[in-house]
Amino acid sequence: MKFISWNVNGLRACNDKGFSDAFRSLDADFFCLQETKMQEGQLDLQFEGYRSYWNYAEKKGYSGTAIYARHEPMSVSYGIGIEEHDKEGRVITLEYEQFFLVTVYVPNSQDGLKRLDYRMTWEDAFRAYLLSLDAKKPVIVCGDLNVAHKEIDLKNPKTNRRNAGFTDEERAKFTTLLEAGFVDTFRHFYPDAEGMYSWWSYRFKAREKNAGWRIDYFLVSERLREQLESAGIHNEIFGSDHCPVEVNIRF
Repeated sequence: MKFISWNVNGLRACNDKGFSDAFRSLDADFFCLQETKMQEGQLDLQFEGYRSYWNYAEKKGYSGTAIYARHEPMSVSYGIGIEEHDKEGRVITLEYEQFFLVTVYVPNSQDGLKRLDYRMTWEDAFRAYLLSLDAKKPVIVCGDLNVAHKEIDLKNPKTNRRNAGFTDEERAKFTTLLEAGFVDTFRHFYPDAEGMYSWWSYRFKAREKNAGWRIDYFLVSERLREQLESAGIHNEIFGSDHCPVEVNIRF
């Protein structure tokens, strides 16, 4: 099965920049979106053969997630069951017989790390949620996790050391999640690959210079490791400041 995840940074804007063409060319079983920045009814974008599931933020033009799925789930849930964390439309979970699929848009710690304390609370709550699912069946979690885990995962690690997305605290929480029983699928296949990024600032011609960060991921439960077939980053696809990421898993 082929899984795609893409932070579209505003689906309506991305749709004007070729989203539908990219969607069709990637031809995935599951297509997960983050930062849709939409409210219900603002864009009716459907594709033949897919069902879609949407989680909207209460705040207009902010956050939001969606999943297009070729396969009907056994159940669908929105959020992680904690009111404090569920107002921004950040999580959707689809349950299938063999796995849970979770898409997430992790909160950004913001300039000056204004939201770092909240981010730490979120990280613990989200990890607990994933582990509660993992206790029942394997989990595939994807999305914009808003952290570059290691120095290899961004172009300029030294100058970004205390910036949002590359703080010691955020990186440590990511390590804790992996140690709790999850696999970074891209690093499973490419442990030493450099210059492979999924997000570039719109400033300073960052994408042109490939001065990017790898902050979009597919993680899977450790017991799915042997079923991983491939992983990739589609840096040839434009339309957002992020590009799509992919994993293929044998079921």
